[in-house]
Amino acid sequence: MSVKMIIGLQYGDEGKGRAVHYEAKKAAIVIRATGGSNAGHTVVANGKKYAMHLLPSAIIRPEVVSMIGPGVVADLKVLSEEIEQMREAGIKVEKDNFVVSQRTHITLPHHKQLDRLYEMLKENKVGTTGRGVGTTYEEKARRTNLRMCDLFVEEKQLKHKITENLKVYNVLVAEANKLIEKGIYEEEKFPLITTEEEYEYCMKYKKIVQEFITDVHPIIDEAIEKDELIIIEGAQSFWLDNDHGDYPMTTSSNPNASGTASGAGIGPTLIDEVIGVIKAYTSRVGNGPFVTELEDETGDLIREWGHEYGTTTGRPRRTGWLDLVMVKHTKNTSGLTSLCINHMDTIGKLDKINVCVGYQYKGEIIRHVPLDKENCKPVYEELKGGWCTEGASTFEELPKEAQDYIKFIEDYAGVPVKYIGVGADEKRTIIR
Repeated sequence: MSVKMIIGLQYGDEGKGRAVHYEAKKAAIVIRATGGSNAGHTVVANGKKYAMHLLPSAIIRPEVVSMIGPGVVADLKVLSEEIEQMREAGIKVEKDNFVVSQRTHITLPHHKQLDRLYEMLKENKVGTTGRGVGTTYEEKARRTNLRMCDLFVEEKQLKHKITENLKVYNVLVAEANKLIEKGIYEEEKFPLITTEEEYEYCMKYKKIVQEFITDVHPIIDEAIEKDELIIIEGAQSFWLDNDHGDYPMTTSSNPNASGTASGAGIGPTLIDEVIGVIKAYTSRVGNGPFVTELEDETGDLIREWGHEYGTTTGRPRRTGWLDLVMVKHTKNTSGLTSLCINHMDTIGKLDKINVCVGYQYKGEIIRHVPLDKENCKPVYEELKGGWCTEGASTFEELPKEAQDYIKFIEDYAGVPVKYIGVGADEKRTIIR
């Protein structure tokens, strides 16, 4: 039996979806474990590009059971639309190859409005995707939110749950609208939402998703007993972790290895591999500290060459040099067994490449990540670039400069590089 976990080690968008889809070739189950529709996974397979926000990346493989786990918060509308879009693209999405945990929490229309309201009130804005993910987790923590299983209770009971859930929202909205009316905030007024509106919303999308909702634990247990391969798919990334990342400029879940395992419902002793995915440079969407950020022509070139625009929002991503101090920090905090490096073809277009190997911090050079990362300045080591990965299918076939870059990362991080992405299509993956 083998359980492999694939997580991001930077700020998201590292290419986890591509890695999951590649690993899923021999898998029985792929479990999406955390986050919501704020996540964007892009897979290029057989010359076609597939963008997903909630569906696991393995949905393209009909022989694999793709699963949305208990740790995910799922937008019924987004999930329904993705199912229909995949079907229209000729991808099989049926109850024998796709399931949703009955414990998965639901993102509703009022969560998105709350997301917008909170951003309006904040002076130091996070720059969320506005998908209502954080506010869903908030109500999950308050123990008032709806789960998938609630879609099947009697009408009266479900409406009571929705009414209880909307109480706080409508009080907050009423007060926020008073501030908008006074001109304190330049924002459209927020709608009061009725129980009937959200009930009808639930019933509309229940028609599409209900066949997939089930108790997923027996499915997982059976795969473990049969010694079948299970892949746990992470969302977002370590430095967006609500406990260990750049708080408060983080996501609302725990995309570190432990949080991802919990969201999947699989204990740590059953996990054989933790594969950490990074880019050969760094990118970030939204606000927050970014020690190696490039706000110059080089950063613009990396953005264009790497197509660094958000899968979910389309926003241009901030770009910068690879920060190995950040990467090394995740070695023990996530129990890494190997690394996957993507965009080796992108970074190789530059003749000279800087890699961050330390921080100037309070008058000294440090090799760890402090709490106030925004007060750090990068210490770089320059490496030679100018390589082309075209035609390379093994590590030995890569140009010497590319090999040296990979070995440098391995030596600093103390983790072997097992997977090397040298192109957009998953076939352009070198296994070392």
